[in-house]
Amino acid sequence: MTLSPADAAFAERLDLPRDRLRPAETRYMEEPRGKYPGTPGLLALPHSTEEVAILITAAARAGVPVVPYGGGTGLVGGQVAQHGPAPLILSLERMDRIRAVYPEEFVLIAEAGAILADVQAAAQEADRLFPLSLAAEGSARIGGTLSTNAGGVNVLRYGSARDLCLGIEAVLPDGSILQGLRRLRKDNTGYDLRNLLVGAEGTLGIITAAALKLSPVPAGQGTAFLAVTDPQAALRLLSMARGRLGEAISAFELIHRQGMDFLAETLPQVRLPWDEPPTWSVLIEVGLAAGLDPEEALAGLFEAAFEAGLVTDGLIAQSAAQRDDFWNVRENIPEGNRLIGAVASHDISLPLSALPDFIAEADAAIAALGPYRINCFGHVGDGNLHYNIFPAPGQDRDEARKAAPEVTGLVHDLVARYEGSFSAEHGVGRAKVGDLERYGDPTKLMAMRAIKAALDPAGIMNPGAVLRG
Repeated sequence: MTLSPADAAFAERLDLPRDRLRPAETRYMEEPRGKYPGTPGLLALPHSTEEVAILITAAARAGVPVVPYGGGTGLVGGQVAQHGPAPLILSLERMDRIRAVYPEEFVLIAEAGAILADVQAAAQEADRLFPLSLAAEGSARIGGTLSTNAGGVNVLRYGSARDLCLGIEAVLPDGSILQGLRRLRKDNTGYDLRNLLVGAEGTLGIITAAALKLSPVPAGQGTAFLAVTDPQAALRLLSMARGRLGEAISAFELIHRQGMDFLAETLPQVRLPWDEPPTWSVLIEVGLAAGLDPEEALAGLFEAAFEAGLVTDGLIAQSAAQRDDFWNVRENIPEGNRLIGAVASHDISLPLSALPDFIAEADAAIAALGPYRINCFGHVGDGNLHYNIFPAPGQDRDEARKAAPEVTGLVHDLVARYEGSFSAEHGVGRAKVGDLERYGDPTKLMAMRAIKAALDPAGIMNPGAVLRG
């Protein structure tokens, strides 16, 4: 492929080897759901932070928009530019080194292009744990997980990506390099630019490396599927579990039977825990210190919860293979959803105490619209639900999807009424810019626009993402 005349002219201004620049292949203009086709542009593949700085400096001078590209796993269109002039698509996939590991400090420094699974492996080699865990961890890159403040299954115990980041190195919109790779837990020296850039989705600069917080590897892990009577019982079970086990709970996932039914229909090779799944179940994982028995702890929790009328059945993993089978169910639910084909998908969060009432009211409101199927599941330990709506059996998908705006409006209005968020862990991207304008606090939006104008006056950094361009 050859460069267009405009791209070739831009490339000539850059003091970089030509192998760092080429026309972007189709995969850099797509996202997983196929909803937001991207504008073709020039692909940049820098090898160093200094090369990123050269690229951004040149783009700023030429007024060329820059679209950062991580692993391409984002679900809100933040990695593709749909409108405007041809962008510079900047991928840090060649910047994938683990620069250093400090086991005694529980710190690892990784470049932004490092794949999440590789970071986890590097931590494991040092007998440490990097606890950020996502379904897409085999392709998601550290820069993208930080830029979107990714969550995942372990937020309850370890926090989101923001909580796991001690410092960052980044290139700002004028091409200057922020040297912030500090490994300090305490650093009260003015504005926290790290947390400003984490979660900004590439609109305020390009994260090029990060100092990441590691944790001890639990000596013993236990995993159980527990059938609960309803979402309220799940919340009471969570409270009981935290009272008995403290911070040992790594994950607490709420799963509706609909998700397992979808798996049975679309992915029969996935081994389900029950022949007849309960309407609601919880997948719970604990990590305990040496000398404590996780299976015994989970058995004690089950007995107490059964006596309290919260659970009706339970399965405790008896081996690593069975534990993997349990998690394989949870991790394949999104793929089962994809194969069925959603009318509308929602990544929402709510105050924990509001979850049962929200689910009941939302289910009733959706039922009033039509005979839809609802798959409600997610990280209930931190209040994050994936509340997804599907056509009725036999209903035409395309016809059903015509109701998507009405369905999403209903769900998001209800979330706002319960003082929740329309975006829990996927970010705003381009898909939810309108939602941010509709539900966001006006003062917060004013401050966000002022920060954007101050750091990126030319508006070149991921234009159209988070804030309307």
